[in-house]
Amino acid sequence: MNDQLPSQFTIRVYALIVNEQKEVLVTDEFQLDIKMTKFPGGGMHFGEGTIDCLKREMLEECNQEIEDIQHFYTTDFYQKALFWEGYQLISIYYLAKIKDPVKFKLSVNPFDFPDLVNGNQSFRWISAEKIIPDDFTFPIDKHVAHLLKDYLKGKC
Repeated sequence: MNDQLPSQFTIRVYALIVNEQKEVLVTDEFQLDIKMTKFPGGGMHFGEGTIDCLKREMLEECNQEIEDIQHFYTTDFYQKALFWEGYQLISIYYLAKIKDPVKFKLSVNPFDFPDLVNGNQSFRWISAEKIIPDDFTFPIDKHVAHLLKDYLKGKC
């Protein structure tokens, strides 16, 4: 294992979409030959701001505009990037709302697509009360799932 410190950053920006029923939007994806459950969002491009990145990612992933965007959490611990050698991962999460109408298919079951082909993706709602942080694939998403669950308990 290479314990060398990273020399670059990768910045990821994610949406925490909570509906009127206190359900949280998650995406189940098959990317890089791995099944993953995460919050919708993705990588920031050079020359792009974080909110512009989030808006672009939501349009790319699900043809959906978002609004009422508020910062929720930025990684405050060291996380080595899992897929890129020599990179440190910084993740930024925003609470946001979907602009009506919803323009993407919602599923009930995880990984609701026919084949494990890279790029396949499905979306579903999870009740805030039933969020299980360990159901998320990545360490920072697990941490944010705990934070979001606690945050929503105070809002319900």
